[in-house]
Amino acid sequence: MSGEMSLFGSVLLALLLAGYLGQQYLPPPTPKVIGLDLGTTFCSVGVFHPGGGEVEVIADEQGRRSIPSAVAFTAAAVLAGHDAVDRADASPQNTVYDAKRFIGKLFEPEALERDSARYPFKVINNNGSAEFLISTNRTFAVSPEFVGSRLLLQMKKMAERRLGVAIQRAVISVPAEFDERQRNYTVRAANLAGLEILRVINEPTAAAMAYGLHKVDVFNVLVVDLGGGTLDVSLLNKQGGMFLTRAMAGNNKLGGQDFSQRLLQFTMERVRQEFGVAPTLKEDVHRLRQAVEAAKLNLTLQPSATIEVPLHLRAAEGPESPAPAPVLFRATIGRELFEELNEDLFQKILAPVETVLAEGHLAREDVDEIVLVGGSTRIPRIRRLIAEFFGKEPNTSVDPDLAVVTGVAIQAGIMGGSWPLQVSAIEIPNRHLRKTNFS
Repeated sequence: MSGEMSLFGSVLLALLLAGYLGQQYLPPPTPKVIGLDLGTTFCSVGVFHPGGGEVEVIADEQGRRSIPSAVAFTAAAVLAGHDAVDRADASPQNTVYDAKRFIGKLFEPEALERDSARYPFKVINNNGSAEFLISTNRTFAVSPEFVGSRLLLQMKKMAERRLGVAIQRAVISVPAEFDERQRNYTVRAANLAGLEILRVINEPTAAAMAYGLHKVDVFNVLVVDLGGGTLDVSLLNKQGGMFLTRAMAGNNKLGGQDFSQRLLQFTMERVRQEFGVAPTLKEDVHRLRQAVEAAKLNLTLQPSATIEVPLHLRAAEGPESPAPAPVLFRATIGRELFEELNEDLFQKILAPVETVLAEGHLAREDVDEIVLVGGSTRIPRIRRLIAEFFGKEPNTSVDPDLAVVTGVAIQAGIMGGSWPLQVSAIEIPNRHLRKTNFS
């Protein structure tokens, strides 16, 4: 008997030694499960690398780690991401964005008409579901899940190019307020892109995982997600590794695009004052919009930013109008001016924060961690506003643009059995929860 035990111990020791040597000297296996963040404004894809345990957010061939959530249709092709945005000014009626707002959602006719009025593309009602009407060399309708599938297919290809293997399985994130139908239609979009979804995870939970909160002793977590077009505030209650969403609120019409628009309006007025003509040409407006967006990003890091754009100002549109001589518009924008232009919009962020605390029956000091998600939370004034409200600094240790995709990639690694094994975050369904929306 003792000989058998000794033999068993030797075999076990040999296996452990082989495992250790394999981890040290053999290349780790290639990840086969990807994490997908199908955002309203931008999308990202990430993988959890076995062995080292790092998350990589995969970049495209130009090194960009996210793609715009836009899909453009031409007579010859369907373009996704940056290629679609490049077509937007030339063919706005055939370039669809914000499809996530419509996916799996049932609308009353009046509500759909109201929600779609601000888009340049045509939204139609198909038995309560939204579809987008496209006119190229023919006219046809596409569904929100088809639009989503083109974005997911683009990210699938990015992952396959980076990893060198075919990808068929994924974990995907959705907003916490998505109902069962919206979740199923998001999964359907992934299926259309040739992906099997192993798990659907709520975006606030994914963000909390990115910050490592599923492995530490915290109880009440507030997630402020401010992206390009929407604000979502979620209050998570965590016990052990289990997350329960206690309250949600937000504003579906508030985000970075609104802050950029304020700055664009100000800049266009400066052009009118300086040259006597406001920009009207599509090319001029497009250049100004790009310059304003770049200035907004620079102002998160610098106290001022310079906008310098060549313009072809035209006093009157028409075939007889002479081609105007180009002028150079140049302006320096200070951070204080940017904050002043947007202060009323920034203040709107606090209303849903107060609501989730009230619905969750919590005082400000009861919140253990404040997690920031979304690129617009980089804006210093917004971070100051949240810090002043709670009397403590929010957690900014993770890139807010990539927090959700990082958490989803960690979950993808868990589902793929990657080593070193992580603690999985378990979500407790809260089917009676409703999101309070401000606008």
